[in-house]
Amino acid sequence: MIGELTSNPVGFLFWVIALVIAITIHEFAHAWAAERLGDPTPRLMGRLTLNPLAHLDPLGTIMLLIARFGWGKPVQFDPFNLRHPRRDSAIISLAGPVSNLLLATVCSVLLRLSLDYWIIGLLDNLIILNVVLAVFNLVPIHPLDGFKIVGGVLPEEYARQWAELEGYGMIFLIVLILPLGGGASPISQLISPVINVLLSIFLPSMRYI
Repeated sequence: MIGELTSNPVGFLFWVIALVIAITIHEFAHAWAAERLGDPTPRLMGRLTLNPLAHLDPLGTIMLLIARFGWGKPVQFDPFNLRHPRRDSAIISLAGPVSNLLLATVCSVLLRLSLDYWIIGLLDNLIILNVVLAVFNLVPIHPLDGFKIVGGVLPEEYARQWAELEGYGMIFLIVLILPLGGGASPISQLISPVINVLLSIFLPSMRYI
């Protein structure tokens, strides 16, 4: 991806701007949901803001630019401040992916109304990155949002057993991210069909990934 800085600097700039916006909206949504559900922790940590500097993780951003895989700075919240800790934790986790899909929807509408080349280029990248970020984070593996979402909807007995898998999450995630025989990674094979269905809805012309 970083090679586009010289071969396609405008496209690279659009991608970086879209990346920053997508991550910022995602993490802000977590903080906003936590605040609404009674936990002031994200606000006290300076996360209830749309300032990208509060949400970008330096190493995670560099990895996104180089390898198309990375992360933002996770929003921390205290379940003990929540009225219904397990359910509300799931809502807070779901807020990130939902915010990305809502932004992709708004961008899709604007894309159909715009004739400006530069705006179309930025909206294109915004839609793709928001859809990818939303779907990827819905994978039910810790530390992705999907893990807490599943824990919030399972019956309490099964939720306790599910929570015991948290310590193995990074191992599972790394294994799923590694390419198979030089081809696509297992997680890519899992989420790409969902991403492509959503892109076929949000984009006037299909962009397969």
